[in-house]
Amino acid sequence: MLARHRQSLILQAVRNDGSARVSDLTQRLGVSDMTIRRDLEVLAREGLIEKVHGGAVMPGTSAGQEPALDSKLTFAQPEKADIARTAAALVRPGSAIALTGGSTTFALAQCLIDVPGLTIVTNSLRISNLFTSRPDGTTVPVLTGGVPVLSDTLVGPVADLTIRSLRFDLVFTGCYGIDPDAGLTTPNLAEAETNRAFIRAGRRLVVLADHTKWGVTSLSSFASLSEVAVLVTDDMLRPEAVDQAREHVGEVMVAASLHAIPARTA
Repeated sequence: MLARHRQSLILQAVRNDGSARVSDLTQRLGVSDMTIRRDLEVLAREGLIEKVHGGAVMPGTSAGQEPALDSKLTFAQPEKADIARTAAALVRPGSAIALTGGSTTFALAQCLIDVPGLTIVTNSLRISNLFTSRPDGTTVPVLTGGVPVLSDTLVGPVADLTIRSLRFDLVFTGCYGIDPDAGLTTPNLAEAETNRAFIRAGRRLVVLADHTKWGVTSLSSFASLSEVAVLVTDDMLRPEAVDQAREHVGEVMVAASLHAIPARTA
């Protein structure tokens, strides 16, 4: 098992239960204590967990506290790139789309730089800056306004009011967690309300969620899976989870990895 895959499973275990013990992780993943401790060091440096004696917990409260965007940008980068590339194929030139803040939507925005004639509405400062630096003016970025939060997004009544006056062909959003019962969740109540405003203003909702998000829940639910037109995930999501997702959402797109290590030939 690749180290990054193992670290993803560890993070998922910590998110699911709020904590995880080294002894349990060694049995679950079939590796040594030393390997697990090294993985925990990596995740702790990225701000995704907090190391404690004998294991790890989520940063902040038991309901989970979303890491800063800089930390999220470094985690599961290959999977997010695959998801972004797959989701970009849904965007047509000249359409009006919304991108909520987050590391996977930022990866998608990078894939859309050369798509002509887009109008992109976002509450992400980084996504907006990505498009305002373009000299040709073929893409029109609209920043919602609002109050910035840890994830580098603008939320609150000002953002919500702006979004309610607009209409989008597609709304792209990430999430802290995705679960068949809880739907799409986030730890931030204000961000949840702004996400709901985006969803209500769009014709189709596209959710970008890598495999570590499945089965994870947090404080506030902002959409049920039945509201999701398309779920784009990566090929490390368990087959049974893919089947479960297909029971609830309109379409599941599994992004094929372009980063797999090729098999050795004799």
